[in-house]
Amino acid sequence: MITLEPRREFATKDGKRAVVSDATAWKTLGLSRAGLTRYLRAAQKAAGLQGEVDVLLAGDRTLRRLNREFRGKDKATDVLSFPSPAEVAGEHAGDLAISIETARRQAREHGHTLRDELRILLLHGVLHLLGMDHETDGGTMALRESRLRARLRLPDGLIARASGATTKAKGRPSRVRT
Repeated sequence: MITLEPRREFATKDGKRAVVSDATAWKTLGLSRAGLTRYLRAAQKAAGLQGEVDVLLAGDRTLRRLNREFRGKDKATDVLSFPSPAEVAGEHAGDLAISIETARRQAREHGHTLRDELRILLLHGVLHLLGMDHETDGGTMALRESRLRARLRLPDGLIARASGATTKAKGRPSRVRT
């Protein structure tokens, strides 16, 4: 299940802030809960991840708090993964938290839509739920993410962008040769 953070305030045309309904919040963001859920299922299937995944789409403040609380890093981040214990992993694979604010900034920086950036972050999170760790695995997760991005027709992902191993041709999804 994909959930928007309960506080749904958006700037109105006159610059004031307004609290909006769940449906209006999704529309304001230009996103579809059903579309992101379908993509998440496709990414899980492609990666071989069994079990339900719950996703929280929140702001930088929430991601900073979670990052500080669970990883000891006092800064906002784009995606956090919380794998389930092995006893329930077949039913519930884990939880993901994604910052919409950071995703929006990264989408602008890399010239694609918020929807595409959220898909990149969902795939990255799914791989972490499988136990992969690009900080310690010598490139295994990067290679897997690259192959899955190509299969799922996504632009460059987090690891490729960080390593500078990106390639783009005529707006098509990038493919990193290894």
